[in-house]
Amino acid sequence: MNSCWRRPRSAVQRIAVVLVCLLFSAAATRGSAAGSQKYPPTIVFMTDFGVVDDSVAICRGVMYGIMPTVRIVDLTHQVTPFSIRDGARFLYGATPYFPEGTVFVVVVDPTVGSTRKAIVAHSKRGQFFVLPDNGVITLVEQRDGIDAVHEITNANWMIGSKLSSTFHGRDIFSPVGAHLARGDDWTTVGPEMPVKDLVHLDLKPASVDEHGLNAMVIATDGPFGNLVTNIDADQFLKLGYQRGQEVPVKIGDKELKMKFVRTFSDVPLKQPLLYIDSRGRLGVAVNQGSFAATYDIRPPATLFIPRAGQ
Repeated sequence: MNSCWRRPRSAVQRIAVVLVCLLFSAAATRGSAAGSQKYPPTIVFMTDFGVVDDSVAICRGVMYGIMPTVRIVDLTHQVTPFSIRDGARFLYGATPYFPEGTVFVVVVDPTVGSTRKAIVAHSKRGQFFVLPDNGVITLVEQRDGIDAVHEITNANWMIGSKLSSTFHGRDIFSPVGAHLARGDDWTTVGPEMPVKDLVHLDLKPASVDEHGLNAMVIATDGPFGNLVTNIDADQFLKLGYQRGQEVPVKIGDKELKMKFVRTFSDVPLKQPLLYIDSRGRLGVAVNQGSFAATYDIRPPATLFIPRAGQ
């Protein structure tokens, strides 16, 4: 039996014991609640703003002003300016590593202030995306699926009495992301729109048929000039190639043969290669060189690999 409830000797002692036991009970309840509390809400923030001025800090300040305890992760603010395609691939590469409920705020918005829509999309993985409807969510939708979309029209989810026509990152996307992280009902952000009406980049998903794999080069890998494709490792491996084998590849109008290897140094210097990159996709590179420059490849470009033995 709990020692708190052993019979006391007087009324005063009884009252004191009751108070002590209530304090212990409240402390235990708080401890249990703290132990079961989830991690802080997370916003993953990506822009093409760069970091030479105050734009990123202002957006973060807006988020903290609405949700002071939110955790903000900067995916990158060095997206190639105006490159919706680069924004799409960075988003695609990062989302698998964040849990359900994460809010992604993306401001790669070359047509800011135009008739393009600002939206919140909810993926079938349970993540939220606050971004312009300009195709930046294309690759995530192709892989994860989107189950609902709402256009952002509710002024109560925005800031400022008069919205800027050029800084929707501050006035629309940041406050909406913070409201979502706070747990506000996202369906009140504005009217629902059909998922099929989302704007899409002209990036067809990679597909495998009896002849081989049809895919696309979607970007180059930073300063290195490696080609980034939309081919998942599993899709490529279905073709039947083993590491060390030469693989015929057609990129645009160029036909090449290169080895499928584990890493760059598995081929001689300046030789081309195929490898599985750190994001789990098929990459095309030159050992200590730029494949894009060497072979004059500019994304987007079509790519075809036949099945092994064909």
